[in-house]
Amino acid sequence: MRSPGRQTESPAFAHVAGAALAGGVGEPRPLAPARWDWSGVRRVLVVRLRSIGDTVLATPSLHALRRFLPGARIDVLLEDWVAPLLEGSEDVDRVLTVRRKSQSSRLRVARQLRAEGYDVAYNLHGGSTAALLVRASGARHRVGYADYAYAALHNHTAPPSAKLWGREKTHSAEQQLALLGWTGVPVTDRPAARLAVTDADASAVERRLAEEAKLAKGRPFALIHPAAAFDTKTWAAPNFARVVEHLAARGVASVAVAGPGEGRVIDEVRAHSVSPLVGFNDLSLPELTALAARSHVFVGNDSGVAHIAAAVGVPQVVVFGSSNVAHWRPWANANAEVVREEMHCAPCPGYTCAEFGAPECIRRVPVERVIAAVERVLESSRQ
Repeated sequence: MRSPGRQTESPAFAHVAGAALAGGVGEPRPLAPARWDWSGVRRVLVVRLRSIGDTVLATPSLHALRRFLPGARIDVLLEDWVAPLLEGSEDVDRVLTVRRKSQSSRLRVARQLRAEGYDVAYNLHGGSTAALLVRASGARHRVGYADYAYAALHNHTAPPSAKLWGREKTHSAEQQLALLGWTGVPVTDRPAARLAVTDADASAVERRLAEEAKLAKGRPFALIHPAAAFDTKTWAAPNFARVVEHLAARGVASVAVAGPGEGRVIDEVRAHSVSPLVGFNDLSLPELTALAARSHVFVGNDSGVAHIAAAVGVPQVVVFGSSNVAHWRPWANANAEVVREEMHCAPCPGYTCAEFGAPECIRRVPVERVIAAVERVLESSRQ
């Protein structure tokens, strides 16, 4: 069992050495006494709506539940577009889905949940839709935080995760684990995020690497992710081009990924680089997971793709802008570094830059520091 990695910070960047965060010492324990008799629990529902990163960071909680209740049925409810991420997971029995912003889908799912007869339902999201669906499940024990929307719909409401862990700042994965730990589930070892890679997806990715990237099987490459949800989280394409060139100079090829409709971001990096760069923006989420697992190192923006890379144990360097590093940094047992500029206005919601009119937090991150972080991570990974 691994110990949490040591984090040090300077005014210029945050560095996470060794295991990024996940893992604790000793046998896992709950954070509070059991709130009901677990011996009769046979069916558990976990509701976690929204994004890729949110889904990946729910996997430590799913794993904690599975090892605690190996004989129970554990279902998870996700938004349909992100549900393929959990294909092949050994920690869940069924992945249920709901369409985003679809009232008819919510009504259908509510009826389905009601018919399942769940004993326990956890709300790991916090929004109104999740609260309503947890209530609709009719589970005997419905669990959420006291500050969640429609908290009265839960019959077990927990205090803040910071209080449960006994410290001011908690990670998103810890926040979710704490809700389980408050009900008696052992979580103190803070399990790593985890995603499965199927043989079919691994083979499909290997074929594309051979045909489109001309990479022989087993040849190391860096996975580059230059896209992000907001400008405040998007490091400049010319900067990524310098990283690609640096990696090429030391014999490491680069493969860039982006989502559907984001191909122009890869094109922009390629246009600024004198080194070759192959890009994919049409991968399914399971294929993206397989590609990350096949890579030698990840370099990219704070994003769902970074969390996917962490969940398959890839050493990584993540460039942060507006996001809360304490809450969103990599969560895995892998060498990782976070590179950022210290700004008085950070973190912020990140939709726009209210302080400067332009996202200086991400713009000011120097190429030299990112390349130095890449070198440290690669060196640590060889040891």
